[in-house]
Amino acid sequence: MDPKGQKVKLNDGHFIPVLGFGTYAPQEVAKRDALEFTPFAIEVGFRHIDCAHAYQNEEQIGQAIRSKMADGTVKREDIFCTSKLWCTSFRPELVRPALEKSLKSLQLDYVDLYIMHYPLALKPGEELYPKDENGKLIADSVDFCLTWEALEKCKDAGLAKSIGVSNFNHKQLEKILNKPGLKYKPVCNQVECHPYLNQRKLLDFCKSHDIVLVAYSALGSQRVKGWVNPNHPVLLEDPVLSAIAQKHKKTAALVALRYQIQRGVVVLAKGNNKEWIKENMQVFDFELTPEDMKAIDGLNRNIRYCDFHPGVGHPEFPFSEEY
Repeated sequence: MDPKGQKVKLNDGHFIPVLGFGTYAPQEVAKRDALEFTPFAIEVGFRHIDCAHAYQNEEQIGQAIRSKMADGTVKREDIFCTSKLWCTSFRPELVRPALEKSLKSLQLDYVDLYIMHYPLALKPGEELYPKDENGKLIADSVDFCLTWEALEKCKDAGLAKSIGVSNFNHKQLEKILNKPGLKYKPVCNQVECHPYLNQRKLLDFCKSHDIVLVAYSALGSQRVKGWVNPNHPVLLEDPVLSAIAQKHKKTAALVALRYQIQRGVVVLAKGNNKEWIKENMQVFDFELTPEDMKAIDGLNRNIRYCDFHPGVGHPEFPFSEEY
């Protein structure tokens, strides 16, 4: 950690800000939200912007970053920008063109972090979710270790400062770590993580290999139709979180974010509301006690809001493993 506790060192020597701004939004508002909220997030102090080809708003995020560089708010090196390789570009020869496409949309020469979005290779083509006549995703038989080698080449070429993965279970991580001729370890594994799914075993595994866990859906996820199980309890209404929040005169959302930072997890906060985005920066103004942390640890009930059910049945579906 740096002295202000706002950055964590990655295993390749680069630093990642512990609080990131998530830019996923439902398709119909993704572009508008990116243009409206990304510049505001940078103004209030966010320096880590998390995006992905699959969110289909990288052009707007690029415009937002450019505008804040143009008005002198930030320089390129102040911003930590993540993008993600989508599953239809896992064939080694498709990896660099996919990254170059994201860079062109973002109007950047490099991303700070480029990660594999899921361990599931899908049939290449324009469709993000290629499906057969029964609505099942069409898998592609690419070994993600070969995809990883293509990512290593992107790092060597300077197109990505760091490379990592997302939604991998520990066995899939081990597959990369034990790969013959491994040049770079993944710097991170970005996964769903919040008090109802605290990922303790996966976090311990990652820490033992010097891999940073990055948490998405840290507030229990937006309830996006078709993606999120509507029967799950609402995390931010949890009485334990609410009581801890009251004690610290903060919101339950801030307590959930602070919890991650104190356990060494990099956390992404989304916001489609300027008040919330601004409020998220208060995560550095207070500290949870060991008792608070223990109480929040006790909330774990292995509830996964984003279970990626279209991927069930894919040979590399990651969530059938315990961690």
